[in-house]
Amino acid sequence: MEKIFPKLTQAQINRIALYGHTRSVKPGDILIEQGDTPMPFFVVIAGEVEIVSPVGTNETLITVHGNGQFTGDVNMISGRRSIVRARATVPSEVIELDNKDLLRLVQNDAELSEILMRAFILRRVELIAAGVGDLILIGSIHSAGTLRIKEFLLRNGQPYSYVDLGQDSDVQNLLDSFQIDAGNIPVLICRGQVVLRNPNNQEIAECLGFNESIDQTQARDLVVVGAGPSGLAAAVYGASEGLDVVVIETSSPGGQAGSSSKIENYLGFPTGISGHDLAGRAYMQAQKFGAKILIARATRIVCDHIPYVVEAENGARIPARAVLIATGAQYRKLPLENLSQFEGAGVYYGATFVERQLCGGDEVIVVGGGNSAGQAAIFLAGNAKRVHMLIRSAGLGANMSRYLIRRIEETSTIVLHPQTEIVELKGGEHLESLIWRDNQTGQTENNKIRHVFLMTGANPNTSWLDGCLSLDSEGFIKTGLDLSPEDLMQSAWQIKRQPYLLETSLPGVFAAGDVRSGSIKRVASAVGEGSIAITFIHKLLMD
Repeated sequence: MEKIFPKLTQAQINRIALYGHTRSVKPGDILIEQGDTPMPFFVVIAGEVEIVSPVGTNETLITVHGNGQFTGDVNMISGRRSIVRARATVPSEVIELDNKDLLRLVQNDAELSEILMRAFILRRVELIAAGVGDLILIGSIHSAGTLRIKEFLLRNGQPYSYVDLGQDSDVQNLLDSFQIDAGNIPVLICRGQVVLRNPNNQEIAECLGFNESIDQTQARDLVVVGAGPSGLAAAVYGASEGLDVVVIETSSPGGQAGSSSKIENYLGFPTGISGHDLAGRAYMQAQKFGAKILIARATRIVCDHIPYVVEAENGARIPARAVLIATGAQYRKLPLENLSQFEGAGVYYGATFVERQLCGGDEVIVVGGGNSAGQAAIFLAGNAKRVHMLIRSAGLGANMSRYLIRRIEETSTIVLHPQTEIVELKGGEHLESLIWRDNQTGQTENNKIRHVFLMTGANPNTSWLDGCLSLDSEGFIKTGLDLSPEDLMQSAWQIKRQPYLLETSLPGVFAAGDVRSGSIKRVASAVGEGSIAITFIHKLLMD
């Protein structure tokens, strides 16, 4: 608890005071109201400030800050709405900093940065675990929409309370109080006021105010499209070196890597780290240095004039002196007619804790032979009855790291099926069974398996570029020396120099990570490319 609610020394308080101002408050004074954005930061010099979670006319006490303690969680850094209320309980004296002053503090004072950032992150973890916040999700374990919303909230670090239609006895009273029909699920109730029926990611982001504090028309030094490992690395290094950076992300930080249960061969983490945790740390790190993260789907680059303009589905139009495309790739879909019927209802494209909870004690299938598939199989084997790995090749050696192959070989509940593929899915509202075929023998087998995790190949997320950039035959973005004279001629390359490493056929537009032609599809490689891109973007901006 000391790390979650640390007590500052007098010397540390004195340093914080240099960034803000001191004020006196009376009992009952509201310092932070639920929904405030951006919210101020307070250090208690003398007195007490209680933190509560308002629910209708009631409140749940979270903690009481005394002398030397401070308010806040990760929303202090991101600029998102407060999900709690802070109120003085006795005559008190506090130091107040606004959001900009707090960012200056954590950027300039390493000791205080470590204390504050660690406390903010741990507090948010506790709020998520306790389901404390201003958001209620009503859904069903059999609903694909419920699963999608859960994953969106989890990967965006948003606490919520969950009420299951089939398992919670009080659900009807809640439905009646908000005039909701059971057929409308999944339903999100924001701040006890706004009711969203089966909302998409953009509607959820708007309801929660994810983007409220971001100027969506201001010209930026760098617009990064995609918040996977390469995009987040570029945001961290770009913002820390003084660039004005905005990241546009369709859903949540981490990309494909964000759904990895554990990455064990990433430098500096000898015990491994989940993709979600790695992405969450990078996400906070980028915002600490001043990068802004816009949750919206990029739809177009206006590429016929400079500065380029990146447009998003929510109406944002952001001029940019430089652009980094880091939209990654998505797993290929199986060529099965009824596949979409079972997506989110037995067929999944990620193996996080959300999906694993659905299949405890059952047999599951993982399709794919790369690292992501291997990590998923090992993760799911922890509570599944049996994990069947289906691969088209004769073995795992071609695309999977050796440590994962060893782990799979040593796990008795993982069964490898080489040269095998799914040929039919069966079920109604949920997947109930399937048929797979052994391509060596031609024999088929019917299995009553209700959970399939697809992690096969990769299709680049480049369809939205609409002809602005030169792509290879598979749709990945060509960069640097891979660009032919014909590519540059077609793109009307009009400057004397050749494209920089990672620069596309448009001057000032770069690509990094899985979306780039010829890239190595590994997290560490993506991080490296995002970091390297900043070096060349600096050169570009200095020209």
